[in-house]
Amino acid sequence: MTGAEAPKGPSRRALLGALGVAVGAGAAGAAGALTATGSWPGETKPSDAGGTPAGSSGQPVPASGRYQAGIARPATPQHFGLLLVCDLDSTDTSWLGALGQRILELTTTSKPTDVLPDGPGDLTVTVGLGPRIVAARDSSMPGAEDLPSFAGDETIESHRRGGDLLLALYSDDPSVLTAVGDDLLTLVPGATPRWRQRLFRGHGEHGVVRNPFGFLDGIIVPHGDEELAENVWIGTGTADAALAAGTVCVIRRLRLDTAGFAALKTPAQERVIGRERIDGTPLSGGPKDGEVDLNAKTPEGEFITPLRSHARAAHPSFTGSSLMLRRGYAFDDGLLPNGEADAGLAFICFQNTLRTFVATQQRLDENDDLMKYATPTGSATFLILPGFSASSPLSF
Repeated sequence: MTGAEAPKGPSRRALLGALGVAVGAGAAGAAGALTATGSWPGETKPSDAGGTPAGSSGQPVPASGRYQAGIARPATPQHFGLLLVCDLDSTDTSWLGALGQRILELTTTSKPTDVLPDGPGDLTVTVGLGPRIVAARDSSMPGAEDLPSFAGDETIESHRRGGDLLLALYSDDPSVLTAVGDDLLTLVPGATPRWRQRLFRGHGEHGVVRNPFGFLDGIIVPHGDEELAENVWIGTGTADAALAAGTVCVIRRLRLDTAGFAALKTPAQERVIGRERIDGTPLSGGPKDGEVDLNAKTPEGEFITPLRSHARAAHPSFTGSSLMLRRGYAFDDGLLPNGEADAGLAFICFQNTLRTFVATQQRLDENDDLMKYATPTGSATFLILPGFSASSPLSF
């Protein structure tokens, strides 16, 4: 679809994806103010003595739960992250139980340790398995399918494509991430580091932050257990019901041409995005936290939200896909040998089927003017395993 005809009567569920399903509005993006805790039935979300919810800056985040931490909990992502992607020398996963137990130890103990001398803070660790490992169990499982190649993927470095194991670590204290990651990898026999990426994100309110292009992100996000269950968590009707409460993660490392984008005048930038730069108000009008009206036209009959704007191109009503739970971070690895900045977005999203991302990215490749400012340099997908606890170990 070229965008020449706007969809009619999109539902709220579809409209939720109007801002930043992919690169532009997801740059340094957040999952937003989700209400779901991802806890086991009957569990409540812990708080400190003053009533501050877990996951507030520095507050402990429970590792135990039906879903792993680092996806929808904490509701507002921590300010720093570290992605560790490894190759494995076999498809054996018997070590997962010990890995999960160590994660529980590190995130729940309040006693100083060599790894966490100041305690866990709001540390979370999310564990995922790559398509090769999943397909060895059952090629029909969610997560067994690898990503296809997209436009521009020839720029991806080979060592940043794919991988067998993902450890995604997040904390408001960046100094602990490397030590924790190295500690956990000692429990994974035959693991060879493939690539790692340090991450950061801004100090937004309620999950809304400015991305590297200077626009607000996280304005429209999914809320609540019902929408997460429909769009993010794998259901019970899978090839293996044990995967219920897992999810499929996609990571795209995108080097952004922020200088080229900044060279545009502000009105031109806004037409590329589909929202105003200052407060995120849709070009189509309405409140600043409102949904983009894709049908709104000028008196001359032209669409107010441009045909090749990111807000229109990323809209799920054009692909018939579900929503993604975006939890992206920025990165800055300094200068390349040619003097170009190696900085941009680690776009991270979660969905219950890989098609959601693939269909969206393919449409962006064809219809999104923002993509000319993004160069893919890394790409991978992982099955994020269901949650675990001391009595229900991490397993596959």
